[in-house]
Amino acid sequence: MAAWAPYAGTDAVALTVVLLIVGLFIAFLGTRLKNPLRTSRPSRTTIVLVILIWVLAILAVLVDSSAYLRYAQLLVKYGLLITHSSSTAPTPNPIGSVTVLSAVVTFVLIAYLTRKHGIKLALLSAFVGAAVGPMIFELPFDLIVFNMTIALPPSPTLFRALYFLPLFLTELSTMLLVTFSPLARLSKYTMFSLAAMFLVFSAWASIGFPYPSDPLPTLLNDVGKVLSFVVAITLFLDVREGKTGSRQSSPPQIIPC
Repeated sequence: MAAWAPYAGTDAVALTVVLLIVGLFIAFLGTRLKNPLRTSRPSRTTIVLVILIWVLAILAVLVDSSAYLRYAQLLVKYGLLITHSSSTAPTPNPIGSVTVLSAVVTFVLIAYLTRKHGIKLALLSAFVGAAVGPMIFELPFDLIVFNMTIALPPSPTLFRALYFLPLFLTELSTMLLVTFSPLARLSKYTMFSLAAMFLVFSAWASIGFPYPSDPLPTLLNDVGKVLSFVVAITLFLDVREGKTGSRQSSPPQIIPC
């Protein structure tokens, strides 16, 4: 996990305002959403392509992260990179345990919510939800810290591009896995929980969006990550409520303003 420099001054204020507006706008859309939105199932060719991109992107992330850590260690060893705090050095993921626990809980809950549709579909939906959950957090998170990442010499721009491109591909391809489950629905609960995550991001940005090494940013990071898994769980809530069948006959609608 690469470290990043915190936002400061007008940049922090601007980021706070933008994230607040995004969160409020998503919440507004949730209030206008009358019926859950269903995704159309992709073709077999599309499924194979998405899975291929997904696997290759994950492998690229693993290789990229390993190379980044080795390179940073060499620079520190030979005095080319001087580190003074956790914000200027490659550090382990401070919320790894929260992510793993949230993924396990999400898998179990979605499997339970979709159990009446058969074991195969329930397990597929549970896997999709557990995989998509952290990506809902990571995609906007990476966009926020992208330009603030403390890039290593000799080429900061090239470093950022090589480091984040596999991450973005992984996040986007993982989100596409939602279309693999016919039980997934985008409901008002999904919109509200997603809005809550952006509002937490806004609160985090109000203190500069610093690296989660101190208690407050760590707490905001943890809460944001948990909310991203809540978003994933809400994609399958209508299945549990028994509304899927009754809503299949009418197309999704959004109440006009």
